Order: sequence, then C-alpha cells, then structure tokens
Amino acid sequence: MNIQGLLSERYVALNLDLKSKSQVIEKMLSLVEDHEGVTDIGKLREDVLHREQEMSTGIGKSIALPHAKTAGVSHPVLAFATLGNAMDFDSIDEEPVRLVFLLATPEDMLAEHLKLLGRITRLAGRDDFRQSLLLSTLPADVIELFREGEKDFPQI
Repeated sequence: MNIQGLLSERYVALNLDLKSKSQVIEKMLSLVEDHEGVTDIGKLREDVLHREQEMSTGIGKSIALPHAKTAGVSHPVLAFATLGNAMDFDSIDEEPVRLVFLLATPEDMLAEHLKLLGRITRLAGRDDFRQSLLLSTLPADVIELFREGEKDFPQI
C-alpha cells in the first residue's frame, strides 16, 4: 500500500477557490463520497470533523492533513487538493495552507494509518516536492509525482 496506489485522478482537485477551512474539509469529503471504500459518508464526516476539533490538522509547511480512523470506510481512502490561494488552517507553524490531503482508514488499521500519515508528511515535507505539487496542472501529474517520490520507500 502506498500513496500513489491509493490516490487516483478522480480524487485529486487542483487550484480550488475556497474561502474557509470548513469549506476545504467539506470539499475533500465530497471528493470521496462516491469512493468504493466509503461505506458511510456521514460517519466519515463526523469522525474527520471530530478529529479536527481535537487539534488542527494543519501540520506546517503549507500542508493540511484532515484524517480519521473511522467505521465510515472499509479500506483506506485518500484525496488530495491544491488551493488557489493560501488559507489559514490553524497550522502549528501558523503559516497558511496550499496543499490538502484527506486520509481515512478503518478503525482496525492503526499501524497502516500511522505509516500513511508518516509517508505523506515525509514526501510533502520536502520543499521541491511541495513546489512540484503546487505547479501541477493535471491530476495525472500529481499521481506521477507520488509514483516517482515513493520509488525508494518500502511498501506499507
């Protein structure tokens, strides 16, 4: 299991024009609502929003990573978006966000959930990788970036 294996073009949105953190999260949820792994979009929404209330998922370096371990999915679900304008996301580094990942895994997949979070933060934490994501004009470009970026990573 890896990022490029979980992510497909239909779950990638580029240069979104949104105005608030809540709009971003709702848009990310709408991207995956017809995903075959989503069994209960209401439960997924509830768990993602609950996690966000506990602590912001603005992880720094222009990245937000709303996520949840949830009974609302049957297997890992991933979506990615770039924002047309930087947005306040209550990030730990107090910097605005331009890259957003939504990750949801079944409740019994804690180890895989943590490994995927780590992989996303390691890759997207690289300045060159973030710049390439922001410059991507097609969802296929994003998938290819992850394919290339994960070449040297072990399978999860």
